[in-house]
Order: sequence, then C-alpha cells, then structure tokens
Amino acid sequence: MSPSFSPSWLTSPSCSTLDIDSSSPTALLIVQWLRFIFLSPCPQRVLLSAVDSIFLLSLLAFAAAKLYSRFTSNATSNSTITKPLLQEKDSDYKVTFWFKLPLLVTTLLAIAYTVLSILAFTQTSLPSWKLIEALFRLFQAVSNIVVAILMVHEKKFKASKHPLSLRIYWIANLVVSCLFATSAIVRLITVDVVKLELSLRVDDIFSLVNLPLSAFLFLVAMKGSTGIQVIRISDVVTTYQSLYTDRTLSPYAYSSFFSKTVWLWMNPLLNKGYKTSLKLEDVPSLPIDFRAEKMSELFHSNWPKPEENSKHPVGLTLLRCFWKHIAFTGFLAVIRLGVMYIGPMLIQSFVDFTSRKDSTPYEGLVLILILYLAKSTEVLSLHHFNFHSQKLGMLIRSSLITSVYKKGLRLSSSSRQAHGTGQIVNHMSVDAQQLADLMMQFHPIWLMPLQVTAALVLIYSNIGVSAFAALLGSSIVFVFTLIRTKRTNSYQFMIMKSRDLRMKATNELLNNMRVIKFQAWEEYFGNKIGKFREAEHGWIGKFLYYFAVNMGVLGSAPLLVTVLTFGSATLLGVPLNAGSVFTITSVIKILQEPVRTFPQALIVISQAMISLGRLNEFLTSKEMDEGAVERVEGCDGDTAVEIKDGQFSWDDADGNVALRVEEMKIKKGDHAAVVGTVGSGKSSLLASVLGEMFKISGKVRVCGSIAYVAQTSWIQNATIQDNILFGLPMNREKYREAIRVCCLEKDLEMMEHGDQTEIGERGINLSGGQKQRVQLARAVYQDCDIYLLDDVLSAVDAQTGSFIFKECIMGALKNKTILLVTHQVDFLHNVDCIMVMREGKIVQSGKYDELLKAGLDFGALVAAHESSMGIAESSDTGGENSAQSPKLARIPSKEKENADEKQPQEQSKSDKASAKLIEDEERETGRVNLKVYKHYFTEAFGWWGVVLMLAMSLAWILSFLASDYWLAIGTAEDSAFPPSTFIIVYACIAGLVCTVVMTRSLLFTYWGLKTSQSFFSGMLESILHAPMSFFDTTPSGRILSRVSTDILWVDISIPMLVNFVMITYFSVISILIVTCQNAWETVFLLIPLFWLNNWYRKYYLASSRELTRLDSITKAPVIHHFSETIAGVMTIRGFRKQTAFCQENIDKVNASLRMDFHNNGANEWLCFRLDYMGVVFLCIATSFMIFLPSAIIKPEYVGLSLSYGLALSSLLAFTISMTCSVENKMVSVERIKQFTNLPSEAPWKIADKTPPQNWPSQGTIVLSNLQVRYRPNTPLVLKGISLTIEGGEKIGVVGRTGSGKSTLIQVLFRLIEPSAGKITVDGINICTVGLHDLRSRFGIIPQEPVLFQGTVRSNVDPLGLYSEEEIWKSLERCQLKDVVAAKPEKLEAPVVDGGDNWSVGQRQLLCLGRIMLKRSKILFMDEATASVDSQTDAVIQKIIREDFADRTIISIAHRIPTVMDCDRVLVIDAGYAKEYDKPSRLLERPSLFGALVKEYSNRSA
Repeated sequence: MSPSFSPSWLTSPSCSTLDIDSSSPTALLIVQWLRFIFLSPCPQRVLLSAVDSIFLLSLLAFAAAKLYSRFTSNATSNSTITKPLLQEKDSDYKVTFWFKLPLLVTTLLAIAYTVLSILAFTQTSLPSWKLIEALFRLFQAVSNIVVAILMVHEKKFKASKHPLSLRIYWIANLVVSCLFATSAIVRLITVDVVKLELSLRVDDIFSLVNLPLSAFLFLVAMKGSTGIQVIRISDVVTTYQSLYTDRTLSPYAYSSFFSKTVWLWMNPLLNKGYKTSLKLEDVPSLPIDFRAEKMSELFHSNWPKPEENSKHPVGLTLLRCFWKHIAFTGFLAVIRLGVMYIGPMLIQSFVDFTSRKDSTPYEGLVLILILYLAKSTEVLSLHHFNFHSQKLGMLIRSSLITSVYKKGLRLSSSSRQAHGTGQIVNHMSVDAQQLADLMMQFHPIWLMPLQVTAALVLIYSNIGVSAFAALLGSSIVFVFTLIRTKRTNSYQFMIMKSRDLRMKATNELLNNMRVIKFQAWEEYFGNKIGKFREAEHGWIGKFLYYFAVNMGVLGSAPLLVTVLTFGSATLLGVPLNAGSVFTITSVIKILQEPVRTFPQALIVISQAMISLGRLNEFLTSKEMDEGAVERVEGCDGDTAVEIKDGQFSWDDADGNVALRVEEMKIKKGDHAAVVGTVGSGKSSLLASVLGEMFKISGKVRVCGSIAYVAQTSWIQNATIQDNILFGLPMNREKYREAIRVCCLEKDLEMMEHGDQTEIGERGINLSGGQKQRVQLARAVYQDCDIYLLDDVLSAVDAQTGSFIFKECIMGALKNKTILLVTHQVDFLHNVDCIMVMREGKIVQSGKYDELLKAGLDFGALVAAHESSMGIAESSDTGGENSAQSPKLARIPSKEKENADEKQPQEQSKSDKASAKLIEDEERETGRVNLKVYKHYFTEAFGWWGVVLMLAMSLAWILSFLASDYWLAIGTAEDSAFPPSTFIIVYACIAGLVCTVVMTRSLLFTYWGLKTSQSFFSGMLESILHAPMSFFDTTPSGRILSRVSTDILWVDISIPMLVNFVMITYFSVISILIVTCQNAWETVFLLIPLFWLNNWYRKYYLASSRELTRLDSITKAPVIHHFSETIAGVMTIRGFRKQTAFCQENIDKVNASLRMDFHNNGANEWLCFRLDYMGVVFLCIATSFMIFLPSAIIKPEYVGLSLSYGLALSSLLAFTISMTCSVENKMVSVERIKQFTNLPSEAPWKIADKTPPQNWPSQGTIVLSNLQVRYRPNTPLVLKGISLTIEGGEKIGVVGRTGSGKSTLIQVLFRLIEPSAGKITVDGINICTVGLHDLRSRFGIIPQEPVLFQGTVRSNVDPLGLYSEEEIWKSLERCQLKDVVAAKPEKLEAPVVDGGDNWSVGQRQLLCLGRIMLKRSKILFMDEATASVDSQTDAVIQKIIREDFADRTIISIAHRIPTVMDCDRVLVIDAGYAKEYDKPSRLLERPSLFGALVKEYSNRSA
C-alpha cells in the first residue's frame, strides 16, 4: 500500500468511529470495528488503561479489606486476612538473578513511562491528544511503580510465587503490547514519517522496544517463581551446623541491589568501629556462599578426574570453580575501559567552547553532564572491579587453604618429609596469597591491547600520522619492561626458595628452643638463620633494584613518549593547539596505566605461576594408601590384627625394605608386647598396622577401631580435658576412670586449674611423663577395640609405671587387644605373646618362658635387665620394713595435702585470669602510634633520610609541573616561540625529569632495604635473647607470622607504598594548585573537600585499622593449627579424626576471611566516596572555568586544568587509600616492634664476671633454700631445697612424675631464674655469671632427644670444634659407630627435620654423643635412657661410669637400677627434697626410696 493511502484510523488521535461504514455487510462491519478497537491509537490506550485499572482496583480492594479487618478484628484474632499480603515464614532467603531481572525491567518501564508522560505534556502539538497521551502514560507509570513495590514486598516476606493478579496482569499486558507493536509496524510501512504526529512516532519506537520486555514479563508470569529461594532454618541447620545460630551474618548477604552498589551494607560495621574499637565478635560472619566449607566442597567437586590426566590440576580446578566470577570482573573492567577515554575526548570540546564567542550555556551544560556521567560510571565500575576481584581472591585463598590442609592429613610419610612443615606452611600463607593477589592483575593483561588501541585512535584523530611516534615510544617502553620482567621471575623464585629455607630454620629454632638454650647454641642458630636471611635479602635487593629501574623508566615514559609524539608532529608540520596538546597528554597519561600495570601484572602472574607449580606438586604428591590396611569394623572371627608376607618401606619411591613380617596374628583381647634393641623396627611395626608405612607387598588386616599412643608425645594447645576428650562428648564416669587409671588425679590436684589447665604448645608446660599419661588417657577415653602403645611406660617413674600397667593395661583395657612396644622386660610375664625384633624382622615370638628357654635375642635382653635388677634386689633388705615404707606422693597424707595444696589453690582463684598460660595475642588499638612511623622512617638514616626523600619527591613534582606549564605557554594562540624551540626546551625538561625520577627510585629502594634488614636483625636478636617463659607462653604461629608475613610487608610492600604515597600527595597538591589558579572560585570548594576527605579517612581508618589487626591475629591460628596437625598426623589418622580437624581448620579460616572480606568492603566504601567527591569537584570546577569569560581564563589553561583535573577523582581516592594501606601495613611494623622489645633473659656474657677458664674444676654444687616458680603469678614448684653435691659425686634424682625433677635441672641452667635462695658451683654464685658462660660449661642430655636438620656431624658437633677422629670416637662410645659407618655418607649422613629418619633410641644416643665430645665437668641427664632397652641402657651407664668417672653427674631416672649405683639419691616430692642419702642407707629404713625399689623389683611378679 502506498504511503499516501494510509487509513485515517491508523494515525488519528481521535476516539470517534468516523472510518466505520455502517452500511457495510455484517462480516466487514465486524472486521472494521475490531480493526478500530485493537489497532487505532485511542482505543488501544483505553484498552490498556482498562487492564491497568482492573489490576490497580483489585490490589486496592485487597488492601482495603486488609486494613478494615485490622481495625475491626481483635488483637488475638487468627484470621488470615490480618496477616501480611505475602505470608512470612520461619525461614531465610536467597535472592537470585531471576528476581533481580524482572524488578529491573519493571523499574526501567516505570521510568520510561514517566519520561514519556512528561514529553507528552511538553512536546505534543494537539491539545486534545496531549491530555489522553499524558494520562495514559502516567497510568502506565503508576502501574509499573505499584508492580515494583509489590515485588519488593515479595522479597520482604520471602514469597516464592508471584500473586495470581500480577501474573494475569503481565499476560494481559503482553497481548496489548503485541497490538501496539502491530500498529507501530503497520504505521512504519504505510505512513509517511513527515505526516506522522511526533508523539506517535516516539510511541511506535517505544512499542517496538517494549515488546521483548513484555514478552520477558510474560515468561516470568508463566513460570510463576519470584526467584527468591526460601531457605528453611531447620534445613540449613542440618546442612551447616551453627550457621544460623550466628545472628551476626554479614549484611551483604541480605542487602538490596542499591546497598551493594554503593556499599551501604558496610555502614553498621563502620559506624560501630568509629564509636568503639572493634573486637572479634563485632565483625559479622561471612555470607553463606563465601564460607570455607562451601569453597572446600566446590574445589573438591571440580578437581580433575584421574582419567583427565591434567598437568595443571590446581589451575584447572580454580578455573572451573570461579569462571563466572572471573567473567564478571572482566565485564566490569571492559565497562571502565569504555568510559575512561571520554574525559580526554572532551578536553578539545571544552577548549573550543571557551574560545568560541557564539557558544551557548546549553552546550556547556551538556558537556558537563556527559563528563559527570562518564566519570561516575568509571568510578563505580573501577571500585566494583576492585571489590569483586578481592572477593574472588579471598574465595580462592579459602579453597586452597582448606585443600592444602586436607592434603596434609593424607600425605604419606615420605611426602611429609620431602615437603617439611615450613614449606607446607608457606603453601598456606604465601602461595595461596599469591594466587589471591593474581585476581587484581589478571584482566589488565588482555585489556592492555584494547586500551593501547583506543589511546592511539584518539591520538591519531588529533594529530594524524604522528600517532605512530606514540606507538613506537610505547612499544620501546613495552619491550624494555617485558625483557626486564622475565629476569624478575628468577629473582622471585630465588626469594621464595630462600624464604622457605629461612622459615624452616626458624621453625626448627622455635620448636627446639629449650635444647638450644641448654646447650648455649643461640648464636649458632641465629647465625644459621642470619645466613639464610642474607641470601633472601640479597635476592630481594636484586629484585627491588631491578624493579626500581623499571619504575624509573615507567615514571618518565609518558613524558618521553609525549616528547617523541610532539617532536614528530612538529617535523611533519602538524599544528599543535592547546586542545589537541592536552588531549594527547591526558591520553598518554592514561596510556601510562597499562604500560605501568602490565609488567606488574606479569610479575604477579609469574609469582602465581610459580605458586601454582608448587601447589600442583604438593596437591599431587603421594598420599597414604588407605587400602594398604584392610580395616573392618565389628567383624567375625577371633583375629584382631593380622599381617601376612608383609614388606614395608618408609620411602614410597625407592622401596628400600625397612620392615619384613612373614606372619603376625594377634587374637582379639590378647595383650602382645614388642621388644628389641634400639632401631630394631618396633615403632615401624606399629606404623605398618596403622598404614603409615608404604606397603610393598603382603596383606594387613585389622578388625575393629584403633587407638594409638605415640612414643613422642603429641599434645594439643588446649586444656587437659579437651586433650583427653579429643572431640568426644563428656561422659563424667568414663572420664574420671580414664584419669584414675592413667594416674593423673594427683597431677590435676597440683595444677591450679585442674583439668581446665591450658597446655602450652607441644605440651610445653607438662613434664615428659605427664604428657605421656595425658596421651594414654586420651586413648583410654576413646574406648577403641585395638590399642597400639609405643613405649608408653618409658617416661614415667617406676611406681607410676607399675600402677599404669596394672590398672590401665591389665585393668581398664583387659578386654581390649593391645600391641605394646616396651623396653621394660619386667612387665612381660603378664602378656599373652612377646615378639622380639632385630633389623626390621620378628626374630622370635612366643610366651615369656618359651622365649627364655630359647635364649637368643630375648635371653640377652632379659639377662641385661636382670643384671641391672640384681643391684636393686641385693639392696632390698628389711623386707617387712620396706613394705610399710611411705608411698611416694601419689597417696599423700591429708595434713601435707592441706598444708601445701590449699594455699596455691585459693591463690589460683584470684590469679585465674592472670595465670593463663597462652596469653591472648597482644594487639594495639586505635591509631597506629606516631612513634611507630618515626621508628620506621628513621630506622635506617635518621631524620636526614626523611628530608632527602621529601626533597626528591618535591623535585619530581616540580619538574613535571614545569613540563606541563611549558606545554601551556608554548601552545597558546599568542605564543612567540617557534615550534623547534618549543620542542627543544620540552625535551631538556624531559631529560631533567628522567634523571630526578631514576635517582629518587634507586634512593628509595636503598632506604627500604636498609630499614627492613635492620628490623629483621633486631627482631631475631630479641627472640634469641628472650627467656624460656616467653616461648612457653607464645605459640610459634604467632612468632612465625611475624617473621614471614610481617617481614614480607616490611621488605617489599611498605617501601613501595610509602614511595607512592609521597608522590600522590605531591600530585594532588599540584592538581589543586593548577585547578585553583585557573578557576579561583574552586578555592572555596577546597575547604569542604579537604574536610570531607579527612573526615571520611578518620571514619574509615577507625574500623580498618582494627580489622587489619584482627586479620593478622586470626591468620596466626590457621598456621599454628596446621603445624600442630602435621606434628600429630599419625595420632589423628590413627583415631580417624580427620573430619573433626578439617572442620576446625574451616572454622579458623572462616574467622580469618571474615576480617579480609569486611576490610575489602570498607576499603571500597571509602574509595568510592572519595572518588565520587573528586568527580563532583571536577564538574563544579569545570563549570566555573567554562562559564567565566575567556578574557579571565585562557583556553590553553582550561586544557591544562582539565588534563590535571581528570586525574583528580581517581587520584584522591588512590592517595587516601594508599595512606590507609600504609597505616594498615604499619601494623606489621608495630607487631615487629612488639617482638623487638621483648623482655630479655640475663646477659649471655658479662665482661668483668667471666669465670676462670677451667671452671668448674671440682664440680661442687651447693643449693641454699632454693625456691622456684614458673612465672610471678603461679605457685612455687620447688619449695626451699638446700643440699650440697660434692665434686665427682654421682647423684640420682627420683620422684613422681611432675614432682619438680626437671625443674631442678632448668634452674641449674637458669632457664628459670630462682625466686629465692642461691646456687653456687665451685664457690661461684651461678646467677652472677653470663648465661653462655654457665650453660656452655655444663653438659646435658635432655628428656626429649632433639636432632636438627642437617647431618650427623652437624648434630654431634654443630659449632665445628672437634676433629673427625674425636667425633668417630664419641660415636663408638655411644654405640652408634656401626650404624653411621654403614651409611654411604658416613658423618654426612642426612638428618631430616626433627630427626624423623632415626629411631627415638638412636636420637637419644646421638645426644649422648654430643656430651661425649663436650666432656663437661658437670653432667646432667634428664631421663637420658628412657627410650632405650635395658641392654643399651646398661652399656650407656657403663660408658658414663668409665668416661665420666671424675665428673659430677646428676641423673634423673625412672629405672631404679640406673640410680642404684649412684653415690647418693635425692627424692623430690611435691617440690620438697624429701630424702637425700646413699641408696643403701635409704633402703635400711622406711623411706620413699625404699618403697620405690620394692615396687620396682616386685612389679614383674
């Protein structure tokens, strides 16, 4: 149909029926009417308005009925009509995209209809149509607003379905929208555009746009779902325990779209932080979707299947888990990129606007509005990009930490040794962090080409071909940074490697501090760590200098590129005016961002790739084979443990057989013992049953649950009760019985808080015997079927050992299957089966008498034991007398108990809080003290360093200002300078800028390196000098977090941040000077701008500082819990407690991440507000500039001001956030400072009090009223001991476990200083000499044999004082020469972390070897032979008697034969020296010692 013949009803705004011919046939008449009603503009509007009216009236009627019923019904009425429109339920909800999108569409429609209504009033020419159109549009707007309100109401009341009325309305709406669209299409085809009424033309376009939106709402109506997922609390509780009992869920989880857009959800927390210092409980918990348990499940479910054969499983898994998050942040980055260049594009327009005479205010307002919208979008997209990238980083960190932890629990023993605790801790703290940091730098890599292309197109549009000079300059800078970045990768790798070594050495130092102090080896270990640190610091130095040169080049690159660009433009004769010059400089400044961030992004990516590689290696390393041991619960048959043709190795790879078991069967309920000399494979046998060894061949079957008690005690840093319960619920009766049979009742009475006493890290405040018995009680309480007990009786005294054997092993566990490794031959009469081991094989097996008849190995062991027992037997005279001699401390007289115990217990009530062992971590509150800043800035070069840095920063900014002012002067319309002069001067200024930038960059690096090394040395020195009590009360995780994370910040981050802060402050000042100089009215804006900036900064920092401190404090427990888990992994796996420990790890990770999440939220909350203020300031300043006459402001200065002002919005926020980052990172300096000023123990050497070279020459020790307490607020441990030990005497110290025997040795070494009384050695008061002079003159074999990572030589002679011949001689004397000589490396044979590749007995012998070399005049032995068999013990005693005949020996022992040949015996009981005499004399009268001997000689009966 021709446009001229269009029907009038199609375009007529009238509602009259002029076009209908009533004379037509009926069928045609109906068609004409339908055509008119459905396709004519006026009836269409009436129709849609009718649909709207019915919908609104139905809602109104419903609301009226509701209100009426409210007023008429009683308060107690249960009528449903009085309830909310949409029923609220006892539930919570999750808002999905399906809810947000319809709400967004409805809101857009409401806005569009409102705008169309206004246009109809203002633009329509026909008066009659104006009213119809305007009212119709208004009706539509009201309907959509009501729908939007109804949807918000749905969200409030968690409705899962839309009301029926709304769904019918949306269906009807689509039908009418189709009619409108049909009319629009017909009009477009048939009606001439010129003849069409304007409002109808707009209406047609809108109808076509509205159709897909109505279709979408129709789909929503058909589906019916609101997109609100109702989560019933009862369901959630079953899924995640204690998730919703936590009422402090982060507001982010339920806040509105607008609240999330502008970070309003952070307001409650920031408000609280501003009013009071935030505490841990004030910080809300993480939203459910971000919690560690969710991340752990997600990571696990996306881990590649074995058949996928993935070479980079960690990277692939992370991509599968988080690709949506990565895509979303990429989308935000693209939006930002899109609006970033609008500002520079407007400079030319603004300059033209001010220089033209005919410009109108309307044009100016449009320009300012465009500028405002572009900058606002840029600010929003930038900060959402930052926030979501950090959130993504946090989720990645969470999933990696939980996965590394789970893997740590599954590692095979050789994998565990290969990685080492220090390295695995680094996987958790450093590698996970590197991958989290990657998220901020990931998108700049691929966005960079887009950014550069956009910039070059802009430059080309201004100066044509000269843009290629900019491309060439940028390319040169690019290639330079790429080449340089490659080199930094190797530096990064070396930094990580050397940091691993340093952390390993530090971990070893902290774990073995007691032994190191006993031996006076602090300087040796300090130097060892110092060497690792020097290597690490050297690599950090290379990396930072390299980085400084890069930053120097990048800092001056924009200027050099500008010189090149303008130079080529001048050569080509391209005219340069103020508009084009400042547009280009602005674009090149923006171009600086990708050029600057690209190498940085490459560094982060290279670090992340290294970390990914390390994590790939760790997470794919060999695991313990779960199928190696066939574990059956509640099986038939009478066999509990069975091994057939078993060959086992400690190494997964080489398969060296360490244990061979042809056949071993233990019946249910049998008690079997495993005996053998040191290193014969007894502990390995238990490990093979647990599945801890690599099974080469054979079959292992275990019937029932297993309890394992390790030879080296593993105690958690928790209360004694928590250690015994080990995750089981409390059963009072069972608990008391476990404590009784493990002989812990008396110990708990003596402890001030009983079973609520907190045990220090690695059980540091318990004696060896107490630790062993707490371990045993833990196993007894678990009530398992099979008990594997590894030498549990070695660390306890004779009487306690006897009690435990009778009451626990033969009593409480009499119906259990027990496999007991022991050196105490005297208990073996009572067991059902004895297995004798030699060189990793069971060489004999049978009952006691059978084996004795057979002779061989068992006969030798028994013979050695009986020869030592002979001494006790022969001394045991007085029969009946002895039998009635007093019992040792376990059953004290009521009088003594009342006298001694009541007082401390009463005292403990008042001191309960102050006597807590592991103090809560000290944290400063409020602002970081200015002294901390002074300390940091003046550490290296005093105040002169600060002055020099400020001067260099000022020179930097002044040189840049000079270059830009020269541009303004040179490009002015009335400029007198020829182009060649302009370029030459500009190039000279650029040369000066380059020199200043490079010099400043290198100086800053030197200053930062010097400062960090000074801090590290100070902290290491302070830790080495700290008293032993500091290590007893400070978890190693707390120290490790300072020497790892905090030092990392001080090494690299803080110097860089301080560098940036100085530049940004000077830059902001320069921008404000330039802007105010050209629009002086903006000076008045500066006051509110600065005031608001400062107020926001203070408001934010109050919370952010505390969140950063709490973040540091909550990170340490994650690492500490992990170190603790790795140490006790055999026990955890033995008891099958992996799930409980994983849950504990998840809880600790959640606690740490919630600080991280809210800290990031607070950061973006601040930056968004500051940037937005910058946008407003820029727009107001621009308004002043363009609306003032050009006589007052020259166009070239408008260009200069704008090129500076465009950077203001981002720079303001960057400056403040950098300042806040510095303050937050300064918390690290504050934390290091806390550990730099630790209370020190007495000096190591006192110049004028050095004892004679040969002291002690006699070895006479005199104790006078010696009183000792561990800390000022705790009870006395030794309560006034006075005695004399003559030179050359052999003194045996006996007493019940925990009576104070080991404390006596600690005080003689001054690990604990005496509270009262004095100790003299050869007439010299030991408290007057230097600690190293004292400790280096004494020899000690400590209770726990400690070996350090290194070689046999470095363990026997760490200080390198002795010849090889002397070392071999000492090894020969301590029975280890053959073992060491058999190893291919001889003295260089490796000793792994903790000496785990040597048996406990061999470790004890190596410790003896150290003493053999030292040949001290006074020797202390703290249960030195507890872990060796009687045969080896007898040999060691013989060696000591021969080699130390003229030495004073003080020996703490549990084996009576060990002390029987001593000159005198000291019996310590509850802190008193109860008996001190010759053994024979003590046995002649009723004595505690006599009772002990009697017990020992009778216990095997």
